[in-house]
Amino acid sequence: MKSYKKLEYTRTRIATIDVCEVGRKKHHMKALLELDVTETHKQLKNYRNNRKCKLSFTGWLIKTISKTIEEHQAVHAYLKNKRSAVVFNDIDISIAVETDYNGELVPIPYVIRETNKKDFIQITEEITKAKNQKLNNDDVLLGEKKNKLFSDLYYILPGILRRFIWKIILKYPAAAKKNMGSVMVTSIGMAGKIKGWFIHTSIHPLSFGIGSILKKPAVVNDKIEIREILNMTVLLDHDVIDGIPMTRFIKKLSENIESGLDLS
Repeated sequence: MKSYKKLEYTRTRIATIDVCEVGRKKHHMKALLELDVTETHKQLKNYRNNRKCKLSFTGWLIKTISKTIEEHQAVHAYLKNKRSAVVFNDIDISIAVETDYNGELVPIPYVIRETNKKDFIQITEEITKAKNQKLNNDDVLLGEKKNKLFSDLYYILPGILRRFIWKIILKYPAAAKKNMGSVMVTSIGMAGKIKGWFIHTSIHPLSFGIGSILKKPAVVNDKIEIREILNMTVLLDHDVIDGIPMTRFIKKLSENIESGLDLS
């Protein structure tokens, strides 16, 4: 009798490994944030009740991130060469969506296009629709047509050539944005309560790791209260933006999240 069992992965696992390997060489600055979302949660609940709509915290958060980027566009710029970067007007945000594959939930990338032109209800509906899509083994990116020939070729190449392809893509900002957006948002908070942050790896200029919302003591108006605190990790590419602009972006984003932007 065997003392082990074999796990079968989708082919997307290969792409994930390649992205992690390339991402290790990015010059990301990391920020670990604690954000008080107590009032935001109240406003979110009132918004749902008053408008009788389905609005997820994730959908609202992605739109809030997008609106903050509009004010600080350099944070999602792609490095073109040593002397210049490309900033796109439209903001495409990649998320990890858990979808069914042979009876198991598998995370796979999905790019929400032009989040700057959509409201948070539309974004919520798009995420829900993506989750309900059927996953094929050929899928590297949900919701968009793929070149099957290129996909098949990619997976039979040795690792060194696959990762070389990613490096080439990153040298061409338009191609990079088309394939993976300019921002990544990944969340572990939906999987359960985790006391802490997770430091992820990304090849995007701007990336967010959304942790759990936990009840913690915090100082409010010089008094200690139990508040709902969101743990968030932010990665920013130091090759395209300096520390002071990074700080301004993080400060504004924190204010927008804690104030419940556009929910009142």
